[in-house]
Amino acid sequence: MNTASAITADFWSALGGEADVPNALRFTGDGGLPSTFAVTDLASAAIGGAALSIAELVRQRSGVMPGVHVDRRLASFWFRTSIRPIDWRLPAAWNSIAGDYRTNDGWIRLHTNAPHHRAAAERVLGQHADKGAVAAAVARWAKGDLEYAIVDASGCAAEMRSLGEWRVHPQGRAVAAEPLIHIRATERGPPPAWPVVDTRPLAGVRVLDLTRVLAGPVASRFLAGYGAEVLRIDPSEWNEPAVVPEVTLGKRCARLNLKAVDDRSTFEALLAEADVLLHGYRPGALASLGWEAAARRATKPGLVDVCLDAYGWTGPWRERRGFDSLVQMSAGIADAGMRWKNADSPTPLPAQALDHATGYLLAAAVVRGVFRRLATGEGTEARASLARTAKLLVDRGEGHDMPPLAPERPADLMDAIESTSWGDAHRLLPPVSVDGAPMRWTLPATDLGTAEPRWSHARWRHE
Repeated sequence: MNTASAITADFWSALGGEADVPNALRFTGDGGLPSTFAVTDLASAAIGGAALSIAELVRQRSGVMPGVHVDRRLASFWFRTSIRPIDWRLPAAWNSIAGDYRTNDGWIRLHTNAPHHRAAAERVLGQHADKGAVAAAVARWAKGDLEYAIVDASGCAAEMRSLGEWRVHPQGRAVAAEPLIHIRATERGPPPAWPVVDTRPLAGVRVLDLTRVLAGPVASRFLAGYGAEVLRIDPSEWNEPAVVPEVTLGKRCARLNLKAVDDRSTFEALLAEADVLLHGYRPGALASLGWEAAARRATKPGLVDVCLDAYGWTGPWRERRGFDSLVQMSAGIADAGMRWKNADSPTPLPAQALDHATGYLLAAAVVRGVFRRLATGEGTEARASLARTAKLLVDRGEGHDMPPLAPERPADLMDAIESTSWGDAHRLLPPVSVDGAPMRWTLPATDLGTAEPRWSHARWRHE
């Protein structure tokens, strides 16, 4: 069994899918992204696992198992970015002070893209105009002390640990004891009206998306590609300009303030008519707003409720803020990359692979929830974490003996031009195909807050 097939087996076993389904999956293409870890295999397996859930759903309705084909090269590209702007540019991915810094005893990463996270770092380090000044301030700290101080100030930072240090860390041990994805059945709801058209398997499924950078939006983009109606909800002040054009493909995007009375009523009505709730709030955050898990299920019996966090659902860091780049530092990945490359600074993965892989795992959990709802009427509760996905990647070993991928070529792009909120763009061809059910999107990428917070009038349409 090759590494991609082995990771697919890990994914599918964790999801509880029917044992013979992975037999339908085929990988094509050679080479891999440059890394000490098998990132291309992870990309191929994660995308393939999500597509297998679609194929299983089709078989549930039609009795025929379609084949699933993953292009390893395109899967690798999609784990980086799929959009190619025409005569415009994506904003910079990081703000002026985000990045890796040397402390007096090692390295630390500051994640300061969100204004409130930058403000937290500045409360600890002081306000500085450029990275040089920040570096001078950071150099006076021990990495563990600075990590604690910034996190305690409600910011985001991670010291660089080795793989061995993470294995014995209390949070590393807690994550290692967790399943790749926790998934269970919940109370039954009324019979759903989803048609499960073979060519658009998720037509009629309504997904209420409360996720932001990056795993959750990847999940809902995949679901939209197979016909789900995705309505993304953001607070009024939130923006993530560097990634919104990448991840809002196929979605409508609205804004609500979940602390305001009128907007809370709107959200409650949306949830009552949703089939899927996808959220990336830290544990307990939705409950603090009055929507604990039991209340969500009471609002929508049979709900497919899928969520994620950064550092896992148990252990001392279960409520810690985090992002892919921080988890890579904490979990030993950036240190292992540095040693593999003989570099003198942290070396992350060649893509935000933890985010993307977890996103496709979440998407598969949603589709398995749809499968369960159709089969038994039961709802589903599922949760995953970036840190647990990191453990899967590390456990599956090295991947640096692969030849490089062939460079991108014009034939890798879709024929149609995508008219986004920022201008025209090309989009890479989908990295996976399910026989008879092509992945396609009927809405272009759009900016946040461009739609009204309501479902479409039609419950579904055969596109």
